[in-house]
Amino acid sequence: MRLSILTLTAIATLFVAAPVNAQRYDPRYPVCMHVYTDGGIGGGGGDYFDCSFTSMPQCRATASGRAASCDVNPYYAPEEPPRRRHKKPH
Repeated sequence: MRLSILTLTAIATLFVAAPVNAQRYDPRYPVCMHVYTDGGIGGGGGDYFDCSFTSMPQCRATASGRAASCDVNPYYAPEEPPRRRHKKPH
């Protein structure tokens, strides 16, 4: 009885668990290149994002002649300079 309950629980867990995708955007850079791949001879395919560009022209120069496009990084988080505290006059 115990074995069947554990087996059913394990099977149910496998069906409920969904694959998790890794974060595809690097929040440190404002521009990402979306590269489209067909997988070549072995198949597999899949596209990927290269978020290592500081400007759109830089990305476009790298994407030139490739199956790729450049997009604004929706997760870009610019570093804000630390706030200066103002001293109150006494």
